[in-house]
Amino acid sequence: MSPQKQHSTTGLLETAIEAAQQAGKLICANRGTLSAGDISLKQAFDFATRVDTESEQIIINSIRGRFPGHHFLAEESLHETETEDYRWIVDPLDGTTNYIHGFPFSAVSIALQYKREIIVGVVFDPFRNELFTAVKGEGAFLNGNKIAVSNTSRMENSLIATGFPFKRKALIDHYLTLFKNIFLEVSDIRRAGSAALDLAYVACGRFDGFFEIGLAPWDCAAGSLLIEEAGGISTNFGGGEDCLSTGNIVAGNHLTHPLIVEKVKKVFTGILDK
Repeated sequence: MSPQKQHSTTGLLETAIEAAQQAGKLICANRGTLSAGDISLKQAFDFATRVDTESEQIIINSIRGRFPGHHFLAEESLHETETEDYRWIVDPLDGTTNYIHGFPFSAVSIALQYKREIIVGVVFDPFRNELFTAVKGEGAFLNGNKIAVSNTSRMENSLIATGFPFKRKALIDHYLTLFKNIFLEVSDIRRAGSAALDLAYVACGRFDGFFEIGLAPWDCAAGSLLIEEAGGISTNFGGGEDCLSTGNIVAGNHLTHPLIVEKVKKVFTGILDK
């Protein structure tokens, strides 16, 4: 066993929380101050800002100050090789397009892998000062209070969240078919623009389910642990556990999740295998 396993989960969680809150201060301080020169295009329809970069550096520096031997998978800079030891998965500002436009639905997402399993997850909404946390096997919490997925038992009463496949617009017709099939059977659907927060909202019962195509690991690593520890389920489109590598995710409680997976399979089997 690696000697690094001697790290307590309490210390690891505290480190993630401190880093997320430091980044959140920067995000709030720079809200509404961006100029055109602060915004860059990473690829079609996918933006980064000066705040993304600065927030990520704050997080990495904060964690490295405590754990200099750890690895990172960070959206804007470090894509280090997968490892059996500790690796932090960082989204310094999930919901960048929202942030650029002043729409207050963005978050910092930090997760920690050990032996390729997510063991710590933190999603911090700096605008509402809402801190979602989870440690593997210890439950999920919002500002220190334990949370659980919804107990909604009927699809017609459920509120589902989603994200549009803006990086994979060739799939829009299939996605809209899926959207329609789900929309016709639920109370309503929301698309707010931050997968990390959407997943956190599933974990605390604000949403009854969530589905999206083509996420990156940093979008969903922390959120998937939050849901698991809150008593829910998150999988890929095929119902398997490996949603981080495929980026296609369905999440919900024990009723909504299998029903959404069933509808996803009808549309995407043979198009997206997982």
